[in-house]
Amino acid sequence: MKKFNLLSGLFLTTFVIFSACKKDEIKNTNIANNAQEFTQKFGAKTQSFKINVSELPQTLSLKGGTKITFPAGSLTKNGIPVTGEVTVEAMEMLKRSDVIFSGTNTNHSSGAPLQSDGFIFIDVKANGESVDKNLAKPVNIKIPANRDGGTQLWEGVQNDQKQMAWQAPRPANGAAQVDVKAENNQFAFNFGTLGWINCDVFWNYSNPKTTVRVEVLNNPGTMATFRGYSGDTFVFFCAKGSNVAAQLYTPDGANKVKSYDDMMPVGVEGRLLSFSIKDGKYYIAKKDITITANLNESLTLVETSENNIQTEINALNNY
Repeated sequence: MKKFNLLSGLFLTTFVIFSACKKDEIKNTNIANNAQEFTQKFGAKTQSFKINVSELPQTLSLKGGTKITFPAGSLTKNGIPVTGEVTVEAMEMLKRSDVIFSGTNTNHSSGAPLQSDGFIFIDVKANGESVDKNLAKPVNIKIPANRDGGTQLWEGVQNDQKQMAWQAPRPANGAAQVDVKAENNQFAFNFGTLGWINCDVFWNYSNPKTTVRVEVLNNPGTMATFRGYSGDTFVFFCAKGSNVAAQLYTPDGANKVKSYDDMMPVGVEGRLLSFSIKDGKYYIAKKDITITANLNESLTLVETSENNIQTEINALNNY
């Protein structure tokens, strides 16, 4: 009887340890608790530099290959020239995954999708406060070019719904540089404004245009704004073979969003991707589609892991 009890005890102990290990293996390992934390954790990272204004001009090299040159006399605050040490904060979004992880997009302010050649963000702070966004002298920027030909320049803005789009840049010293040709594997240009700076071209399709509507089923929260500053759920259309990451964010009913009206080319293939982060839980849905006239699609979100969402977004770089 004692031997039986001893064996039973050993079996019970082994079972408890095994059960505990199994629970550890399937526990929630998600890092971000909401959409904003997700974009900050996995989106483009802020790169910081200290420079002394008295030592300008000075060129800063970002990790992805972007170079930013600040000329002497470029920085002001409330119209007064800045002196002393400043902090430059910059981000690069050069791949489609960077765009989506960061909660940004390639939407033109007209609603026409843009095909991205990469974009960056620049902020300069003196004594902890941002200097004037409009520069006294334009900065020179060089962004790596992955193709031949030309690109166009855009400035990032937010609309009334706190969503992002791109518009024509502010003229620098009376002249706006809009078209830039790739030379020496880079797009080099002057830009007169700090903030969001973009090299993109219009997604060039002469096909008839339509509106795409998407209903997100099982949505655990609300639609996310730019960079997930509010809301939980993103919806993107990614064109097959073109670096387009168009966010669908215009409200179209409960848990429904749409593209800009009559802006999506009929007959083009792409992938709808929706993901949501709420209360530490992750949800995803995807569907490969061909755009048809007055297209209505539905996506059903299912719970998944943080790692699976990362895998799906990274896969879009080669889609």
